[in-house]
Amino acid sequence: MASEGAEYDRTRGAGDTAEATGEGGRETAAPPDPKIAAAVAAAEAAGPQHGETVRIDSWIWSVRLVKTRSLGATACRGGHVRVNGERVKPAHSVRVGDEVRLRHEGRERVVVVKRLIRKRVGAPVAAQCYIDNSPPPPPREAVAPAGIRDRGAGRPTKRDRRELERLRALGGRGGPGGPGSTGRP
Repeated sequence: MASEGAEYDRTRGAGDTAEATGEGGRETAAPPDPKIAAAVAAAEAAGPQHGETVRIDSWIWSVRLVKTRSLGATACRGGHVRVNGERVKPAHSVRVGDEVRLRHEGRERVVVVKRLIRKRVGAPVAAQCYIDNSPPPPPREAVAPAGIRDRGAGRPTKRDRRELERLRALGGRGGPGGPGSTGRP
């Protein structure tokens, strides 16, 4: 009976807080979803053995922070990934407890590594591999679309095009006609 409890604790992870308080103030554990428990066990089996490490580009791809591993490597090379406050290369080793900051798709994700995995897993299992400390995304109303023309308005004039480019430059995207540009492509 004791080995079943140990197996149950191993599949749930050390830091999970999915307990419910029963009668008399005792804490009772909620039964895990069998599919998620099986996926967690598979992820742990595929994870690194004791003493092995995981590359940062592989880890951010495995926990579904980026869509592809090559996007993760590109983000690292571009300086968009920081581990414990330092910019890192794609081959940097990540450890449990590291804080990973990732700027991706216009927002910053701040996560703390809870479990090391190498292979991409399902979203419920991936969410158990990190603690998300990211600020909430900006509301959709706050982001005003720049340069949307009415349907049927025809081709934009030179004046319209310049106004669109000026609006895009104010939005932070830069581009032709933005600050510091010569006006040539």
